[in-house]
Amino acid sequence: MPVITNIEDLRVLAQKRVPRMFYDYADSGSWTESTYRANESDFARIKLRQRVAVNMENRSTATTMVGQPVAMPVAIAPVGLTGMQHADGEIHAARAAQKFGIPFTLSTMSICSIEDIAEATGAPFWFQLYMMRDRSAMEQMIERTKVARCNALVLTLDLQVIGQRHKDLKNGLTAPPKPTLRNIVNLLGKPRWCLGMARTRRRTFRNLVGHVKGVSDMSSLAAWTNEQFDPRLSWADVEWVKQRWGGKLILKGIMEVEDARRAVDAGADAIVVSNHGGRQLDGAPSSIEALPEIVAAVGTRTEVWMDGGIRSGQDVLKAWALGARGTMIGRAMVYGLGAMGEAGVTKALQIIHKELDVTMAFCGHTQLQQVNRDILRSGTFPT
Repeated sequence: MPVITNIEDLRVLAQKRVPRMFYDYADSGSWTESTYRANESDFARIKLRQRVAVNMENRSTATTMVGQPVAMPVAIAPVGLTGMQHADGEIHAARAAQKFGIPFTLSTMSICSIEDIAEATGAPFWFQLYMMRDRSAMEQMIERTKVARCNALVLTLDLQVIGQRHKDLKNGLTAPPKPTLRNIVNLLGKPRWCLGMARTRRRTFRNLVGHVKGVSDMSSLAAWTNEQFDPRLSWADVEWVKQRWGGKLILKGIMEVEDARRAVDAGADAIVVSNHGGRQLDGAPSSIEALPEIVAAVGTRTEVWMDGGIRSGQDVLKAWALGARGTMIGRAMVYGLGAMGEAGVTKALQIIHKELDVTMAFCGHTQLQQVNRDILRSGTFPT
């Protein structure tokens, strides 16, 4: 086993252990992938101010996200097909998050179901909802989240249509993978993954199969999802969801000030500045570039978070310094999961927390709540 010291180490190991189509699903963007790359590279352009002769004892990265205490300003983002990165992947990730003291968000397009996570963790978690045309199915899903004691709903707004994801198209992405010659050859080199999948019954989209009308297997599910993502999604639909949910509502996919204001007016308890990890509109700015303007516009009215490109605790601290009161990580979690299951997710969280803690100290602070733009070198961050 190699020595794991950073998120990149986990990525390299995950690439070796996860079948190509599922690794590529997580580690790619749409079209030319320019926005996907900018999400990460734009963080590197932001420089920190190192301070010395400052007492660094008794440090704390603790805060809250929508009123929930968290060990650091990080939540696990909703990621579809997580259970194809590692057998029962959503369960492993949820357990790691629970033990670490941060929120876990289950995707609508997960392999493990809402009920699976509730049974496996016995603790509240968050659920991410995609708006489908079948409103009765949406109402049923919201009711299931209430029964499962989910304590926040994340409504994703930027997937009315699916971005042009070339790698997924070329790989013929399906869950489970089709038994083509190319897939079989690839799977022969992934014995750990195959053994794990052989031991679990969770190999399809269990939030949908058996829960929505007309979906009983993978073939009927494919037809249903192709028809169901709703391009008519509007702010009236956000209100519809808010009324039926009744709890904390987080709106994800905000990239412009106008939309941020509409989201606050719609009653969002938090908004997530996000370009869907660069998987939707290629050519959009990075999330960290879009963040400061949105914070300036609505940061006093609601919690503003961000996701996209976070690969270290330094990235988390930079986002916090620019006004984000929380962040969400997807790929960093997926790399850990694909590399080593629950232990890998825990390792990813430990790495991010350690980097956050140490960087905060070098920047002259012991309490996250005291950190602001003063830790950033002028002229190196977006305004």
